[in-house]
Amino acid sequence: MLSSTDVAAIALTIKLAGLTTVLLLILGTPLAWWLAQTRSPLKSIVGAATTLPLVLPPAVLGFYLLVLLGPQGLVGRLTEFLGLGLLPFSFPGLVVASMIYSTPFVVQPIQQAFSALGERPLEAAATLRASPLDAFFTVALPLARPGIATAAVLGFAHTVGEFGVVLMIGGNIPGRTQVLSMAIYNHVEAMEYANAHWLAGGMLAFSFLVLLVLYARGGNRTQ
Repeated sequence: MLSSTDVAAIALTIKLAGLTTVLLLILGTPLAWWLAQTRSPLKSIVGAATTLPLVLPPAVLGFYLLVLLGPQGLVGRLTEFLGLGLLPFSFPGLVVASMIYSTPFVVQPIQQAFSALGERPLEAAATLRASPLDAFFTVALPLARPGIATAAVLGFAHTVGEFGVVLMIGGNIPGRTQVLSMAIYNHVEAMEYANAHWLAGGMLAFSFLVLLVLYARGGNRTQ
């Protein structure tokens, strides 16, 4: 059965994944639009930086974030100067790390959806005297809704399964930074396999459901 610590870890994980997904959709959608539309020479650099978490080991990313957000880091000094304290080993720190780690899972599906629109819808909007901003909100966003929905699902699911990055940035503080993956690790380390099965089985079912929904949506769009 689930203990109160397990329930708290599940609640914290859902809170973290939900907040991370919302923030990434808000910040990642304009970035995805820029990547899909720009011809700037900076596109390759920004695209590579956005995709970097896909290939960078989580422990490496977590380590450099810990250095950057720590008392000697540039961001850490800034947050202390602003009276915000340090982000490592806190929930806000988990949010920042999760956003960076899950960025490609949100930005790439939206970028692909924008790229698939082509130029005709925007040209038609321009002939109706719609400004670029109007065309973005009234044409591009509605047509890209399937990609945005996919991005939201992938971003949420990826954040739920995080381990290495949250371990480096948040540690393993029950009720504050202990997420679901850390709770499973604790049970396995303590040889409490029954408790680990409950949590791991739930994550397995959740992951399969996410993939099932994505494949079902993809299959329906091709028909």
